[in-house]
Amino acid sequence: MPINIPKLLPAREILEQENIFVMDDERATRQDIRPLNILILNLMPEKEKAETQLLRLLGNSPLQVNVKFLTTNSYEATNTSKQHLEQFYTSFSQVKNQKFDGMIITGAPIELLEFEQVKYWQELMEIMEWTQTNVTSTLHICWGAQAALFYHFDIGKFELSRKCSGVYAHQTFEKNDFLLHGFDDYFYAPHSRYTDVSIDEIHANPNLKLLAASEEAGALLIASRDRKQVMITGHLEYESDSLAQEYERDLDKGLEIHMPENYFPNNDPTRPPINRWRAHGHLFFSNWLNYYVYQETPFNWD
Repeated sequence: MPINIPKLLPAREILEQENIFVMDDERATRQDIRPLNILILNLMPEKEKAETQLLRLLGNSPLQVNVKFLTTNSYEATNTSKQHLEQFYTSFSQVKNQKFDGMIITGAPIELLEFEQVKYWQELMEIMEWTQTNVTSTLHICWGAQAALFYHFDIGKFELSRKCSGVYAHQTFEKNDFLLHGFDDYFYAPHSRYTDVSIDEIHANPNLKLLAASEEAGALLIASRDRKQVMITGHLEYESDSLAQEYERDLDKGLEIHMPENYFPNNDPTRPPINRWRAHGHLFFSNWLNYYVYQETPFNWD
């Protein structure tokens, strides 16, 4: 089944070229089906890139998915045109009285700030509180995952001695959990962050399950036992060259940054990186949509 997105969204052309089935509202209304309604709070600076990455994975599902994008009122994005935001995004005040089957809260390159220093932290707390009653399951990515662990489970973050950047092998635990259906015992995932969370604190919390972790990169995948909160500290949605673009950006800024680990062939940044996480990225999003959202959400929220 297709993913339902606005006809003029720039990501649409890219997805259609990749043979991902997309449709618009006009066609969706002719299908006699109860679609899943997914809200995406996109906190990434390059919003159009994040849109394409997430829609690519949400569209690889037998379920019809309606997507709505959300932006913050308390902080105005500077790397995305105002026209794009006005055309394709909505504000929390416009959706707070609605129910959603699933929600995604993305990361943001602000992990070195204390949570309370983030300009939209108060608004984000209100949104995260709202998800507990108005969203069946919420997926939090990277900094969004750390924010959720802090707000919902009182688990803070700590600064690393150097940036965790690269592609790392992760071991799966709790192998009967629905999120891990079809996963290999070990799988690869990209990370890109300056902070981390404590695995010991995750294990000590009776409301959480650690589903996957890496000896090098730490906890990757954490879920609440009621399936309402899913936290992933890495980026299974990343494209093959996403880490390369970040590495070049940081070099251009004059930052003291190391090359992404386990990423470029023979550590040669002139060679294109090999994608080793694409299949598990699709599988993870498909499992979340099916088992944590579709199988749990009421047919009629009222």
